[in-house]
Amino acid sequence: MAFLEIRDLWRRFPGVDALQGVTLDAEQGEVHALVGANGAGKSTLMNILAGVLPASRGEIRLGGAPFTPDSPRAAQAQGIGAVYQELSLIPERSVADNVFLGREPAGRFGVVDRKRLDAQTRALLERYHLPLDPAALITDLSVAQRQLVEIARALSIDARVLILDEPTAVLSLHEQDNLFAIVARLEAAGLLILYVSHRLGEIFRIADRVTVLRDGRKVATLVTADVTQAELVRLMIGHDVRDRLPLPEVRDERPLLEVTWNGGRG
Repeated sequence: MAFLEIRDLWRRFPGVDALQGVTLDAEQGEVHALVGANGAGKSTLMNILAGVLPASRGEIRLGGAPFTPDSPRAAQAQGIGAVYQELSLIPERSVADNVFLGREPAGRFGVVDRKRLDAQTRALLERYHLPLDPAALITDLSVAQRQLVEIARALSIDARVLILDEPTAVLSLHEQDNLFAIVARLEAAGLLILYVSHRLGEIFRIADRVTVLRDGRKVATLVTADVTQAELVRLMIGHDVRDRLPLPEVRDERPLLEVTWNGGRG
């Protein structure tokens, strides 16, 4: 029995079936990537797991129990944390405020206990080795640091599953390396990481397994080490790229254009 079990999952929108009988298993302590072209159903599947959308049909089990969240808060209560490409932080508030937004510890008369809030945030950041200052204002942070705040907020619900949707889209190479190190630590801590990305290079770098979706259907789930990037692309689009865009036959090895630079001024 897998930790996350998805069976015959459908999601219908007017005029289109965004998901068509998707079946998927994923385990704790695993980075499980989801790939596919635009419209393949990745976002729909993640939104169902995060409680944003209901399934039209099918079954989901998490940790052996039925999983049917009717809202993001219900999904969070069962340990599903999600970090989307579009960040949703309040710039004028602190890291601690954003991490526990709506769940701040309160003292007498319902007033936020700032001391407890900062202490809880610091403990969370230290637990997952997230280099952030609880008192720092979001507006003073880089994009990469803001993303870490989003991750911290997702982890603050005692997450068992962390959804990362295109997390490197706006990160530099150095920032990507930092993110991958954090993902590796979370995986080692026993979390299931569901990783959505169009960048196949990073899939091969960090994912244990990869599931390919195409036109709302699951095509395959593969051990990443057992598949090549070319094979993955073929599964995503349904054919070999060269079948549709064949390279022109070389008939003459003489160059078509030669340029010589004499070192003079232009």
